[in-house]
Amino acid sequence: MLEDRYCPHCKAQLQSWIGPPETGWGEILVCNNNECTFYVGSKTEIQNKDEDNSLGCRYAEDPDNCYTAFNLLAWHKVG
Repeated sequence: MLEDRYCPHCKAQLQSWIGPPETGWGEILVCNNNECTFYVGSKTEIQNKDEDNSLGCRYAEDPDNCYTAFNLLAWHKVG
């Protein structure tokens, strides 16, 4: 069982997510808070992407790698 972890940006509890088999990830922890400042600001922070592209990033951690933090590419919710 994974320990409870929290997003350092919004303090929401991270949620368990099973990565697709082709990624090589097992279970990861993801901040699913659509109001998180990390997620909200991520759409404009990704360099070299088309302006009409809706990609953003969510804060995530990999429990299999000592809970190392990484940016999980995600569709950015419009509106």
